[in-house]
Parts: sequence; structure tokens; C-alpha cells
Amino acid sequence: MLPYEEMTPPERELWNAFPEGRLVDLRVGAPDEDDPAEGAGWGPERTLRAAVVTALARGANAAPPGAVTALRVADARITGQLDLAGAEIGHLLRFEDCWFEEGPSLFGAATRTIGIVGCQVPGMDASLASVEGTLDLRRSVLHGRLSLIRARIAGELQLGGAVLSDPDGWALFAGGLVMEGGVFCRRGFTAHGGIRLLGAQLPGGLFMEGARLDNPEGPVLLADNAVAQTLVFSEGFTAAGPVQLRGAQISDQLTFDGAFLNGADVALDCSRMQAGELHFTPAVPPSGAVDLRGAHVSVLHDGEDSWPDVVRLQGFGYASIQSEDGLRGYGVARRIAWIRREPGYAPQPYEQLASWYRQVGHEDDARKVLLAKQRHRRSTLQPAGRVWGHVLDAMVGYGYRPWLAGVWIVALAVLGTVVFGHQAPIRVQAGQGPQFNALVYTLDLLIPFGGLGQRTTWYWAEGSSAQWLSYALIAAGWLLTTAVVAGVTRSLNKS
Repeated sequence: MLPYEEMTPPERELWNAFPEGRLVDLRVGAPDEDDPAEGAGWGPERTLRAAVVTALARGANAAPPGAVTALRVADARITGQLDLAGAEIGHLLRFEDCWFEEGPSLFGAATRTIGIVGCQVPGMDASLASVEGTLDLRRSVLHGRLSLIRARIAGELQLGGAVLSDPDGWALFAGGLVMEGGVFCRRGFTAHGGIRLLGAQLPGGLFMEGARLDNPEGPVLLADNAVAQTLVFSEGFTAAGPVQLRGAQISDQLTFDGAFLNGADVALDCSRMQAGELHFTPAVPPSGAVDLRGAHVSVLHDGEDSWPDVVRLQGFGYASIQSEDGLRGYGVARRIAWIRREPGYAPQPYEQLASWYRQVGHEDDARKVLLAKQRHRRSTLQPAGRVWGHVLDAMVGYGYRPWLAGVWIVALAVLGTVVFGHQAPIRVQAGQGPQFNALVYTLDLLIPFGGLGQRTTWYWAEGSSAQWLSYALIAAGWLLTTAVVAGVTRSLNKS
């Protein structure tokens, strides 16, 4: 520690103000000259050596009993490194509109509220730090990484208006961060480089309204396995890169109202996520895919133009859908089109949607969804399977439209009655059996089991055109019967 006699006038002023918690304000009153972006050129009258600041922060010049100490300084140029690694600090530290020559180190420190507000800082390391208050970095510009690995903050993390920049890596590296308050990245927060919140504990929520994130090397936000109450990405939130929330557990809301998600291949990865409500109403559809595989939400809120061309839905579960565009949002055609955004065929999304329609009492829509599932599945089969699928679809709608079988029977019965009414067959034995009836004869051909006595009593002369129709009606009867049995069985098994 420097002797008092070797301190400069601003350092002595800070030394004397510390026991009483007074602010040392080194502003000159001219906005251009007080801009911390120009702090490298400030003279000795506004310069504090980090060794002096460090000594005070670590407890030098202790206050008399009853005094409330605080280190408060504005518009200072701080040279050297503010090294508080492992320190136990029992008072407020607040730097406002200051310029730091080197990034402060709070590695493993135990401290109270720290404010570095509106400052120019070449990065900051507060890994493993314990902050019994708020870490306030509002409006500050960090030209290097902000590291909060496994730090614990009892209050809030304030980053409103801050700019974090580490384009080649992680602008905010906070894996394992434990918060008791919220993380606020509002009002112009910008990050050039990724934000890593892997496994973070965020019971107070993460709020990024209007934030802008870009990371050319990877995800703009990596919060896999994070635990949070609320995640808010709204009001123009912009992500120039993937947002990853794989395995995250969100007890309340995950919101993307009015967001811009501009990932290339994958814009949003929420696979295996658990959330109370998912509000997915971005300003425009994401430019990349949305991955919801294995995710579960209680309520899904979306809009008509919410989704990109590719949505991975295999294993995605929800208890309810609340559409932002009114009743149109519940239209079965639109929901089936949503499922078809899943690459390839996956049965679970259809089953999930049909289950929801049943839950809200829309049985007809549930059947339409399951019919669409079978039609989609048909495209994956071998040629023979596809042909049989078309037969099932045309005859009984895979069992979800059994009334089609009745339509076919009526149509074929009318056809047979008309044809056979104009061209009668020959009696097998003269004077025996019932009189010929074209309608009953047609029905006798269509019904493969039992009989109505017409088919065994009357026959056609060889080569008669009506003979070929009778063969066709017998084949149609077997096809209809097989299709009905197969379709109803499939319907009952919900396969």
C-alpha cells in the first residue's frame, strides 16, 4: 500500500472520503470531456492508481465506530488492476462513468453491492464471487469477457444498457451462476459474443426485453439445464444466432412476444425443456428451425404466422393450446399443417394434437388429425402398402370415416340395380327359387357372407357384359368388408 504522502491529490481525496462514504466526483462538467470512452486521455487530476483503490476496498483507513463506509467515485481514470480476488469486503463499492485500464478481478471475493455503472472496462472476472447485494453494470461497456462462473448473487444482476463484447468467445460466461434475484438485460443491452448460462439457477427470472445478441461463432444464448422462474425475450429482442434452452426448467413463462430469431440452421432449440407456459408469437417467423423435441409445456400460446418452415415436434407435449388469433388458431387444417413442418413422419405429434382436440370436446377434429396421420404414414410405405393405404382411405377413411362404406354400397347398389334391371340373368332351374329382383340380386353380390337367395338361383350367360359387373360387385364386396374390418380395428387401436 502506498504511504499517504506519496498519494496524488485525487487519491488523498478518495482516502479521506472513504470512512464517511462520500462520493469523490472528478467530473469537469463538460459532456465531451466527461465521456468515459475518452478516459484514456484523462490527466493526473482525474487518475487513481488501482493499488490505492484496492487498499481501501480491502479495509484500509478503517472508519470510526458507527460510521458507514463506502467507496464511491465518479469519472476517474483507474490505472493498473483492481485486484480484489479472495477479498472479504463489507462495504459498498460504486464506480460511475469511470475508465479502467485493466479488468477488475473479484475472483472468489465475498462482498456487498458492487456498482460499475456507465464505465469503460476491459472485461471483468467475478468467478466464484459471493455478492450479498446487487451487481450493477448498467450502461457499462466491457471490451472483454464478463465471467461469473459459479458466482452467487443475493440481489439482482443489472445489465440494462450494457454492452458486452467478446466476438471470439463468450461475452458473458456464467455457467453455474446462482441468483436469488433477477437478471435484467433491458433497455439497450447488447452482447457481441455468446451468453453462457449453462446450469444457471435463476429463480428471479431472466428479462431481455429489447436486447440484441449476436455471436458469429455459435449460440447467442446457451442456457441448457438452467432452472428459472421466467425467461422473457420480447419487445424486439433480437438474436443473430441460435438460442439454446435444452433441458431448461421454467416454472412460469417462456416468452418470445415480438422477438426476432435469426439463427441459420436452428433458431431456437428447446428440446427436453419443461415450462409452464410458452408464448411463441415472434414479430416474424424465425429464419431457422425451432426444435421442441421432448419438450413439455402446460400451455402453448402461438399465432398464425409464428412458426418457421421446420418445426421439430417429436415428443413435444402440451396440456392446452391458446391461440393469439382467436378461433382460427384452433382450425384443424392449420394445426395439421403445423405438424407437417416436422421433417419426415413422426406419429406422436398427431397423437398429441388429437388428444388435445378430444380434451376440448372436438371429436370430429381429433378424427381428422388421426386420418391425416395415416395419410402421412402412407407416404413412408412400400408400393404395395401405399396401394392398400389408398384403398383403406377411399373405402372407409382408415376407419375414421366409416360412413364412406355406406356411400360405396349405395352407389354400387344403384349401379347394379340399373344395369341388372335392363339385362336379367337366366334362372338356374325353371320354376324354382324366388323371382329375380335387381336390387336384391345386387345386394346379394355385395354381401360376402350369408346370402339372400338370388345369387344361387340366377346365373349369366357366358360372355355377358353384366356377368363381368357381377364379378366386380363380388370383389368390391370383399374389399369393402376387409377395409371396414381393418379400418375399424385400426381406429379402435389408435394406431
